[in-house]
Amino acid sequence: MKTLDELLVEGVNGRRVLVRADLNVPLDGKTITDDGRIRAVAPTIKALADAGARVVVCSHLGRPKGAPDPAFTLAPVAKRLGEVLGREVAFATDTVGSDADAKAVAQGDGDVLLLENLRFNKGETSKDDTERAEFAGQLSAFGDLYVDDAFGAVHRKHASVYDVAKLLPHYAGWLIAKEVEVLSKLTGKPEQPYVVILGGAKVSDKLAVIDNLLDKVDTLIVGGGMMFTFLAAKGYEVGSSLLEKDQIEVCRNYLERAAELGVELLLPVDTTTAAEFAADAEPLTVSVDAIPAERMGLDIGPESAKLFAERIAGAKTVFWNGPMGVFEFPDYAAGTKTVAQALVDSEAFSVVGGGDSAAAVRTLGLPEDGFGHISTGGGASLEYLEGKTLPGLDALEK
Repeated sequence: MKTLDELLVEGVNGRRVLVRADLNVPLDGKTITDDGRIRAVAPTIKALADAGARVVVCSHLGRPKGAPDPAFTLAPVAKRLGEVLGREVAFATDTVGSDADAKAVAQGDGDVLLLENLRFNKGETSKDDTERAEFAGQLSAFGDLYVDDAFGAVHRKHASVYDVAKLLPHYAGWLIAKEVEVLSKLTGKPEQPYVVILGGAKVSDKLAVIDNLLDKVDTLIVGGGMMFTFLAAKGYEVGSSLLEKDQIEVCRNYLERAAELGVELLLPVDTTTAAEFAADAEPLTVSVDAIPAERMGLDIGPESAKLFAERIAGAKTVFWNGPMGVFEFPDYAAGTKTVAQALVDSEAFSVVGGGDSAAAVRTLGLPEDGFGHISTGGGASLEYLEGKTLPGLDALEK
C-alpha cells in the first residue's frame, strides 16, 4: 500500500486531502476522559497541514443510530484536536451538508476542518452497497486525495473506510503503517520466547485469535472473566463467576491442543472474589480450586499475578489484549496493574492490543512509552491476529 511518506514526497501543497481518523474517544458528558486516539493520529494531520494541504478530517464517535444525536457530537474533539495540533481546527456542524460545504470551500492552504460525526448518516454503516457508495461519493467530494489513518476502524466495511478508497487516490497514514508493521511481526516470526496474554470478559470473543496463535506462541496466559470457562473445562467450580457454559468443551479442546503442541497454556492459581459485582464489594482472595459458590472472581489473585509477571520477564515478544480483572474497581485492579507493570519492566518487544487494555494502561497511570506499541484498535488488532482480511486495509492495498 502507498503511505503518507510517499504522498508527502509527491507534494500536497494546495491540494485537498480527506483524512479518515479514529477520534472515537471516551466522553463524560462533553469532557474527553482519554485523548489517546487524538494524539495518535495528530502527527499525520499535522504533517499534511504543515505541507500546505487543505485537510478535511472525518471520524465516527460512539454508535448513534444514523441520525444526528447531540450526545455524540464531535465538537469537543475538534477543540482538543486543535490544542494537540497547536492550530485552529474548524468544525462543521454537519457531515456532508451546507455547513461542511461552506467551510471546506473557505479553507486555505494548511487549514484543518473536522466534519461532524460520520455515523449521523445512515450511509456510513449501511449493509446496502448502493447506499454506502452514495454516501462515500458525497464524502469524496471533499478531497483530491484520501488518507486513512483510522486503524481502529479498518475491520469495518464502512463508507469512509472502504468505499471512499475506491474513489480517490489513497494512502495509509503513519498510524496505520505503524500498526501493520508491528502486528505483522506478531503473526510472522516473532522473537522467541513469545508470550500472549489474553483477558477480558468472554472467551468467545478470543476464540479465533487463540486458534490462529496457539501454534506460534511459547506461552499463552489467560486471565480476566474468560479464565473461568477454562477453569470449568479443567473441572473446577467457579461459583457465580462469569461462565460461558457453551464454550467449556471448546476450552477443553484448547487445553488438549496446547499440551500436544508443547505450548504452556497458563491459567490463574488464585482469584480475588466478591459477593456481588460492585466497586465497594469486600474482596476475598481464594485458590481457584476453592471458589465459594456464592462469590464471583473479579480479578486474578496475587500469586497468579506474580506467576504471569515471571513469564513476561523471560519473554522476548509479548502481546497483551484484555484486562486481568475489573480494573475500574480499585480493589480488583491489582492483577491488571501487575501484568502491565511487568510489561514495562520487561526487555521484551511488547504490544498492547488497544481497547480496554490501552484504557487500563492510562487509567492505572502507567507510562505509555514503557511499552513497545499501544494499538489504537482493540477489535482491529484482534482480527488482524486472527488472520482475517480487514476491509480498510484491503481497500488501501488495491
